[in-house]
Amino acid sequence: MRAMKSIVILISGHGSNMQAIVRAAQAEQWPVRIAAVISNKADAEGLTFAARLGIPTSVVSNKDYPDRAQFDAALQVEIDRYMPDCVVLAGFMRILTAPFVLHYAGRMLNIHPSLLPSFTGLATHRQALAAGVKVHGATVHFVTPDLDHGPIVSQAVVPVFDDDTEATLAARILVEEHKIYPLAVRWFIEGRLRIVDGCVRHHQ
Repeated sequence: MRAMKSIVILISGHGSNMQAIVRAAQAEQWPVRIAAVISNKADAEGLTFAARLGIPTSVVSNKDYPDRAQFDAALQVEIDRYMPDCVVLAGFMRILTAPFVLHYAGRMLNIHPSLLPSFTGLATHRQALAAGVKVHGATVHFVTPDLDHGPIVSQAVVPVFDDDTEATLAARILVEEHKIYPLAVRWFIEGRLRIVDGCVRHHQ
């Protein structure tokens, strides 16, 4: 029997990737405990979903703190109450400070709606359409202090059509996000990911 691992998931809104991860963990019977879902917004819809399933939830509002450093410090205290093996960012719309990121080095995952290293930051679909790329996608990566540049775990690719809008492209990519993010988290939980020389290596 593999040891049971625990994860904390951070959200800011609907939390569709969080929901995909929770559903996959239950359906596939991962050796994992969803220890908590934490949001920086009290009205985040994803909190209702988590609470309905009996998952502990809490709110650490960035509006309650004068700067990013103090918010991150408070968030870290709340996360560490649950002693997670992995912290999962699922639509958590905050840029995190280096001390916070380093505290969870090698055990914090994020999903970004582009094929990194292309189109970092916000408005990735607008960037992709403006650049005229023929493929776009999503990337699961380990979080490092360098925004959207951590070691890549997995990627999904979708075609870009001539009549695409930001909305249609985003919707097509979100379908793929809901596939690759749960799989990447499962790989982490099962101990199948190693970071070697800044790159992720998969182990059976």
